[in-house]
Amino acid sequence: MMRLFITAIGTDSGKSLVSAIITEALQADYWKPVQSGLPRDTDTVRSLVSNPRSYFHKEAYCLTQPLSPHASADIDGVRITLSHIHLPETNNHLVIEGAGGLLVPLNEQDFVIDLADKFEAEVVLVANLYLGSINHTLLSINELTRRASYQKFSIKGIVFNQSPVAASESIILKHCPFPLLFSVKKEEKIDKEVVSRYASQIKNIFGK
Repeated sequence: MMRLFITAIGTDSGKSLVSAIITEALQADYWKPVQSGLPRDTDTVRSLVSNPRSYFHKEAYCLTQPLSPHASADIDGVRITLSHIHLPETNNHLVIEGAGGLLVPLNEQDFVIDLADKFEAEVVLVANLYLGSINHTLLSINELTRRASYQKFSIKGIVFNQSPVAASESIILKHCPFPLLFSVKKEEKIDKEVVSRYASQIKNIFGK
């Protein structure tokens, strides 16, 4: 069974949309270990998935403030620890969505990407394209590659989300050592039909 960890170059890059597409494609389970602020990404992904097989697991931490998890946890009077975050039991593929970008802090020493290491997952990096995103994306690629050399995760590939800028995509891919999995175009609205359409197009990428 596949265990995929969805991270991104930053906040609001499209992790939940990409998570929904992959969850639908694999009819996988979905889990957001750390939720910081509302609305809950679990509810968003659930609203976009059509198949009856996917199960949506409860967060290990559901924090009230839309801040970095370490800051939100401090306001809520809790401390996030990796030892408290346990992989849910399932016999299905599992899509795990991170919080913000890969180096968003969970506490004073641990980052979001350390969850991918703990669960020995395959990482999918989501990149949206905007002025400055080439730098942010290449920095994220370099850090993922560096950590993959000594941490217990592998890298599945990159997804471009909602911003088809050919010049940016080509230069990023020139310096990216892992493959482009798929691209999501800018859609007028995001609903189950759109997610289902992308899911049907990418099933072969994940061996389904």
